[in-house]
Amino acid sequence: MEKEIKTIEDIRSEVLDSVNHLTDEQLNEELEADRWTIMQVLDHLYLMERSLTKTIQLTLEKGEEQEVESKPVHFTVDRSTKVDAPPFVVPTEEELTLQEMKDKLASSRNDLLTFLDTTSKEALQRKAYPHPIFGHIRLDEWISFIGFHEKRHLEQIEELKKKLF
Repeated sequence: MEKEIKTIEDIRSEVLDSVNHLTDEQLNEELEADRWTIMQVLDHLYLMERSLTKTIQLTLEKGEEQEVESKPVHFTVDRSTKVDAPPFVVPTEEELTLQEMKDKLASSRNDLLTFLDTTSKEALQRKAYPHPIFGHIRLDEWISFIGFHEKRHLEQIEELKKKLF
């Protein structure tokens, strides 16, 4: 899992580097009607990682073993296909500070990495969980998905930042 962990860590660094110079006001500013603020995008990333960590843990513990072919989860970065966020990962309307969001993201990442420390890639490869576009994805590929999902939203953040200046 070293490669997958390095990838998700590198992408998380890119996301945080992208917003580090912005003020809390800029991060919480509604830049387009009916679109998330930059802070809401970050909150969505936190909620998604937290939810997926719990789902992967539960599926590993209670799910049936099944053979599932590798899926092209790297296509997650392709934003030409719009996917509505499920209700449990829709961000809060509440304004947050960048430090609060960094703390939340650090917490969800720590939970994921702590879990990955206690399991093997082989165990994760034997079980799968469904995705609305890709169908069943092996649990080990859900780890990569987290990174590609963040990369997808990094592009969204960059688009929103252009509207700030």
